[in-house]
Amino acid sequence: MALTIRRATEEDAPALSRICLLTADAGTSAEHLHDFPELPGLVYSVPYVKLPTTWGFVLVDDATNDVVGYIVGSKDTREYERYAAERWWPALAEKYPPSIAKKPGDVLYTSLFRKMHTASDASINFSAAHLHINVLPAYQGQGWGRKLVAKAIEYLKEENVEGNGVWLGLDPRNEQARKFYKRLGFERIEGADENQMGIKFV
Repeated sequence: MALTIRRATEEDAPALSRICLLTADAGTSAEHLHDFPELPGLVYSVPYVKLPTTWGFVLVDDATNDVVGYIVGSKDTREYERYAAERWWPALAEKYPPSIAKKPGDVLYTSLFRKMHTASDASINFSAAHLHINVLPAYQGQGWGRKLVAKAIEYLKEENVEGNGVWLGLDPRNEQARKFYKRLGFERIEGADENQMGIKFV
């Protein structure tokens, strides 16, 4: 199986949204939780090819040219949060009023659009940069997640991000992901809850 890692572009947004949905329920598909399947991606993947301070790489199956995984993030989380609070979440809150939400996933995200969580000070003190990563199940267990993280770290090193590291938030139900990050050298961030993990660059 031949795969390639390349920079993400805005044209990848539909693929990022699809992958996010198919991994949004603690690493498994969240399709059954949504009447509006685009909602997870509008929070955790699509903004990272549309908003300032962001970066991303995608994993492409060379045989089909399909995007099958991604790693995305922001070099400056507080600036990202500020911009999104002004320009991204309000538009989504208007487009997706709570009254349309019947399934639990839609209830969650329509609420988030109105009160989006922000990074803890402990995470920001660790590093200004954060990331999200997802790979479709059929492509997991082959080392591609590790390669995506390595590519992101290589890029962020060159960008000289404040804190010389990167962090992520983990779904507490996803123990497989926690084990994966630990193997790569991610550790719990001091002062943050146990689901915030980070790695310093060497």
